[in-house]
Amino acid sequence: MRLSSTTSSKAGSYPMGEGAPIVYVVDDDISVREALEALIRESGWEPCVFASAQEFLSHPRTATPSCLVLDVSLPDLNGLDLQQQLTATRHDMPIIFITGYGDVPMTVRAMKAGAIEFLTKPFGDEALLETIRDAIQRSTTALSHEAELQRYQKRYASLSTREREVMGLVVTGLMNKQVGGKLGISEITVKAHRGQVMRKMGATSLADLVNIAAKLGIVRQN
Repeated sequence: MRLSSTTSSKAGSYPMGEGAPIVYVVDDDISVREALEALIRESGWEPCVFASAQEFLSHPRTATPSCLVLDVSLPDLNGLDLQQQLTATRHDMPIIFITGYGDVPMTVRAMKAGAIEFLTKPFGDEALLETIRDAIQRSTTALSHEAELQRYQKRYASLSTREREVMGLVVTGLMNKQVGGKLGISEITVKAHRGQVMRKMGATSLADLVNIAAKLGIVRQN
């Protein structure tokens, strides 16, 4: 890793502190941690450094765009094993591996598990910064999708049992009369429930409702 005396372009106009994307670093080499901390801060992100995987795992999660710069070789839990633990719970936090040595099987394992880059020391500042920019953008997108899904889940929870039944049938393409036949209710009643579903779910059209249903896993999206 080479750290130049002047860093390249800033990450963006994020304010430091609250709202600034966080770049986590887990590396047992203090000189690497200090160098990366300075580079990350100068580039406009907020660094958060740890000497071990356990220290990182003990840190509380925040709903802020972030990524993890992770050394493969660590004193407790190694980087690849930590990645395995995080895959199911932190999909919004891309992982960038750094290592003093690397081989093809190690790289393949990391990339198959979802790592976005595998950098071998020494690497240039800009190579790391460009990867972090990409990772932060991915994290921002993932968090946006997660927030959107939570909004839809909350709206869906507000539907009555009958409204959920009507929604489940309407999004499959059935006409109001067909829905009524399946549920044993009149077409007028179906229309009333359908109107409530559209309002509560915040859908502006049937296509919009189908798209929401697909995101909720109620119907498959082609």
